[in-house]
Amino acid sequence: MMKQRILKFKPFGGINMEDKRQLDNLEYGEVNISNEVIGIIAGLAAKEVSGVAEMNSSLGVEISEIFGKKNYNKGVKIDIDSDNLITVNLNLIIDYGIVIPEICSKIQENVKKSIETMTEMEVCAININIQGIK
Repeated sequence: MMKQRILKFKPFGGINMEDKRQLDNLEYGEVNISNEVIGIIAGLAAKEVSGVAEMNSSLGVEISEIFGKKNYNKGVKIDIDSDNLITVNLNLIIDYGIVIPEICSKIQENVKKSIETMTEMEVCAININIQGIK
């Protein structure tokens, strides 16, 4: 179950969120990115790769989607260590006929590039769990 995040606005528009990752001290405040946002980036980057049928997730996420709650980081788990190094765990379903090692390499490259470009944080590992073929 996702934790609700409370936004606290600082002077000059800086945003501070619970369960945050501080990026940089800027002239007018801080920029923080939540694990959920990094998960969304990872999930969208994985789905951009041709041959990824869908992201796989737990039953609880599937039930919440039935009731209209869209989960953009479905099938993604993000861990960030004390040195701000990101580990991404992806649960995927791929298309039939795809060479698994090749698609996994493409997914890892695209996810790493997307996260590092958008967040300026370092990705140390991207673990892919192929959980089905469609």
